[in-house]
Amino acid sequence: MPYIAVSALSHPGLVRARNEDSLAVGPWTLCGTVTENPQTLLFPLGTPLVVAVADGLGGQPAGEVASALVVRRLASLGSSLDTEEAVRDAVNLCNHAVYAAADADPELVTMGTTVAGAVVLRESLFAFNVGDSRVYDATRDGFREVSVDDNPPLAPGQRTTPIVTQTLGGTPGFSAVTPHVATIGLSVGDRYLVCSDGLTDPVPDDALGELLRVHDDGRAAFELWKAAIDAGGPDNITLALVRIGDA
Repeated sequence: MPYIAVSALSHPGLVRARNEDSLAVGPWTLCGTVTENPQTLLFPLGTPLVVAVADGLGGQPAGEVASALVVRRLASLGSSLDTEEAVRDAVNLCNHAVYAAADADPELVTMGTTVAGAVVLRESLFAFNVGDSRVYDATRDGFREVSVDDNPPLAPGQRTTPIVTQTLGGTPGFSAVTPHVATIGLSVGDRYLVCSDGLTDPVPDDALGELLRVHDDGRAAFELWKAAIDAGGPDNITLALVRIGDA
């Protein structure tokens, strides 16, 4: 019987004083905390399963509040996300929820977060994002980004930028978002990586792809985290590796 294996971890890295990332895997959430080791959860393939990473905006208040709010809302909606429209509606609802929470508390004004995720169905997967957290197709024969970075154009020789052009919340007044959503066919053996830029900024795509060519599940999650730490761990590192298996 086909199943979904999700191996995940969240870590503050070596520079940040706290972890402002949050993670949803099905109904489970991990918000602003640290996992000492990767955790692998198994789910039946069928009912929509959401796997999402939210990266609270640094340099602005309460990033951990915004990211936690978003993943908890997505976790509560996960089983209903059976169309692209439902995914877009859920992300837009999260955006409204972040602004509503900020409006209710002066200390939360301008809090915001990015989000990226995958909704796994029986025969397809919805990849979605707002901001620069990412989703990758990590099948054995390749490694490619399937999310769309909300960053300004990079200068020649520039690989990363801290500037994001679209986030959930993040401004004093409400700003609508246009979620990126893509439908991808799914089969046994497929793998997808969902992660914050604490992984992708310090570790180039070719290095990530090589690690995933060699490793699976919890070992892969550990090796990805270690690569970011070995590169200086400049930001919070949160990742989830989704694999479609067949018992």
